[in-house]
Amino acid sequence: RKTNQAVEIVNSSLNDLPSPSNISAWWNFGSLLGLCLLMQISTGLFLAMHYSADATLAFNSIAHLCREVQFGWLLRNLHADGASMFFICLYLHVGRGLYDGSYMN
Repeated sequence: RKTNQAVEIVNSSLNDLPSPSNISAWWNFGSLLGLCLLMQISTGLFLAMHYSADATLAFNSIAHLCREVQFGWLLRNLHADGASMFFICLYLHVGRGLYDGSYMN
């Protein structure tokens, strides 16, 4: 093995970790939950920059976001669909834990 310190750090934190022998694609949902949460936070912050909570201006602020802000429609749809993806991943993650009996000692 190479003795480069940067490569050694990556190997010790990613490659050399013990993993169970029955690992499958079902184990990805915890990481996907983290990615969905980061996407929700980041798109929510960008949406909050253009949103007005006043009852008379709320619709106009959304119309402005979708029509005049560059890729505003994409941010809004990513945020809306990201919430659904978050809950799908959450249910699959919890379901895998219940099916495998991960909650027992």
